Amino acid sequence: MSFFRSVRPFIVAGPCSAETREQVLTTAAALAGMNVQLMRAGVWKPRTKPGSFEGNGVPALEWLQEAKKTYGLPVSIEVAETTHVELALQHGIDVLWIGARTTVNPFQVQRLADALKGVNIPVMVKNPVNPDVDLWEGAIERIMKAGITDVAAIHRGFSGYSTAGGYRNQPNWPIPIELKRRKPELCIICDPSHITGNKNRIAELSQKALDMHLDGLMIETHPNPDAAWSDAAQQVTPTQLKTILAGLVIREEHTHCMNGQEQLEDLRQTMDSMDAEIVDLIARRMELSGKIGAVKLANNMTVYQPARWREIVATRGQRGEMQGLTKEFVVSVYEKIHQESIRIQLGDTTAESIDAQGEVKATE
Repeated sequence: MSFFRSVRPFIVAGPCSAETREQVLTTAAALAGMNVQLMRAGVWKPRTKPGSFEGNGVPALEWLQEAKKTYGLPVSIEVAETTHVELALQHGIDVLWIGARTTVNPFQVQRLADALKGVNIPVMVKNPVNPDVDLWEGAIERIMKAGITDVAAIHRGFSGYSTAGGYRNQPNWPIPIELKRRKPELCIICDPSHITGNKNRIAELSQKALDMHLDGLMIETHPNPDAAWSDAAQQVTPTQLKTILAGLVIREEHTHCMNGQEQLEDLRQTMDSMDAEIVDLIARRMELSGKIGAVKLANNMTVYQPARWREIVATRGQRGEMQGLTKEFVVSVYEKIHQESIRIQLGDTTAESIDAQGEVKATE
């Protein structure tokens, strides 16, 4: 059985950075008394600007080695260079993880994969900083092709300029959901600490991750978060972690209640019928798009007409709001429909989509 499938939810906890021997051992002592399967700690820290604390390196590995021996808790660190892999293996580190800033670089991921050939160790791969499921999947596949059979993904959110929802990194749930669809056997662990950037929201985000059927949590835990050398705002104390874990509601994918299952099946059958109607209506709409394209061509008119697109965005968004839907959701659906309409009218196999503001976005 996979190391990451030993229990659900699989819990990883520990400080953002291994700062001192005392801090590491104090944290390990607290975690050993909880339902935590793996202790994490940053040994080498890839920081945005030089001059920030970048980890203690080899001394930190020795502290983790001591913590593992003393408290019997498996330990995990981030590796970004092949030398990190070699040193981690020399110090008996149990699990490695590849960080978001490394995952974004296929060349570096391949170097790490090459360094892991012939090694039997579980590896976790964080999502790249940008929301690209193919890049994430590609990094995972590089590690698997190196012969690593026990691989998990870590969803830590995606960097960007948007602060919607007050997140440090946008969760962008469709990305991990799509990864799970592509690789149903893959264990996906959510990192609510990096997504929220706020210790007060970790419980809320942790529950949401489990409700989204993710398999575990990685929560940054520090004996004294306010004095942490890095990411102080998003770390919780061991006592707070214990409270968060105790408050989690673990839901099942299926129910054993016959009445509940029957209700679910009835509702799904109705939904399936509606989906069939939606697909048929979209097909009819695209048929009309083809006819409209022919009229435009015959009358020497442009395919994309900004005034008409603005009208669609305004009227469909408004109608959606009248039906209790958000304007943003309705417009996002129509952006896809509009993209396909343009493609049909151009008679092209590729096209560019037009967003709600009339900006052109390249698509494949």
